[in-house]
Amino acid sequence: MSNQFETIPFTSLDGFECNLQHLLRKTPASKGPVMLVHGAAVRGRIYNSPNENNIISQLADAGYDVWLENWRSSIELEANEWDLDVVALNDHPAAIKKIVELTEAKEVKVIIHCQGSTSFMISAMLGLVPEVKVIISNAVSLHPIVPKYSVFKLKVLVPLVKLFFKFLNPQWGLKAPDLKSKLLRVFVRLTHREKDTLVGKFVSFTYGAGFPALWRLENLNKKTMDWIQHEFGAVPLSFFDHIKKCEDVGYLRPNKDDDTSIYVPNTNTSKARIALFAGEKNKCFLADSQRATFAYLDNIEPGRHSLHVLDTYSHIDIFLGKNAATDVFPLMIAELNKNE
Repeated sequence: MSNQFETIPFTSLDGFECNLQHLLRKTPASKGPVMLVHGAAVRGRIYNSPNENNIISQLADAGYDVWLENWRSSIELEANEWDLDVVALNDHPAAIKKIVELTEAKEVKVIIHCQGSTSFMISAMLGLVPEVKVIISNAVSLHPIVPKYSVFKLKVLVPLVKLFFKFLNPQWGLKAPDLKSKLLRVFVRLTHREKDTLVGKFVSFTYGAGFPALWRLENLNKKTMDWIQHEFGAVPLSFFDHIKKCEDVGYLRPNKDDDTSIYVPNTNTSKARIALFAGEKNKCFLADSQRATFAYLDNIEPGRHSLHVLDTYSHIDIFLGKNAATDVFPLMIAELNKNE
């Protein structure tokens, strides 16, 4: 991976310390900034896969000024309990404002994934990131729809596991620190028979309903499978309570029952054009999640937004797949380039 970055700290609106990683370029960018937002319990460099032509490299080649946001779930930051609300209200608006301050750009484009996507879409729908004009969202946006087994996990397994743990950490597949995590590792090994690494199996135990859940093994080369073992960290089990509430009603809603904020309004408050991506074989959030959000957006602004469902992809292999450079990234960059 030849991409090099500078790290720029920023303070979220509630005082939590996060950072941006800015791609260093040999020549100035010919286009404006694009910010990439990671999912739960990974980090910004999840986009910097060992594939020769990853999404960061393609964005740079297309002329974009590339920024990676490490919001408070990043494994580069101190482990903490968070929900989508606190991230949407505090982290993403501060990150966008920092980029605008540093670049003096009038607008920013974003690529968002998983819980980085859900939380950022809340920011957008609340009008907190007015500088963002184009949003590329992968896997899930406003309407989380999960497999039936995931519903069972949210309602039964998560409360059970919470009796023993505050966080789950796929790194326990490499080194479990105590007896209860070692016992859980044995359970994961026994219940996940797919030909993945033990960390990969822990990821599938933690998220979704697949074996594996977040990628199709045939889409990853060995170098990526080895690298991805070190890119997942501790996720707070309390976070899943918020996702369960959203899944119960079929759309994003506040975590606190007395919060009357509306995250799915009858207008596109953000004013951004939104391009939705989904893997048809996603076992974490079904592709119907993005179909539902597209139907919602298209009803508000017919013909403005777009949907891309990729038949042979799952969840994060849309970014990490060995053929993503030809199957996926050109579609995303074409969406970024529209109306310029």
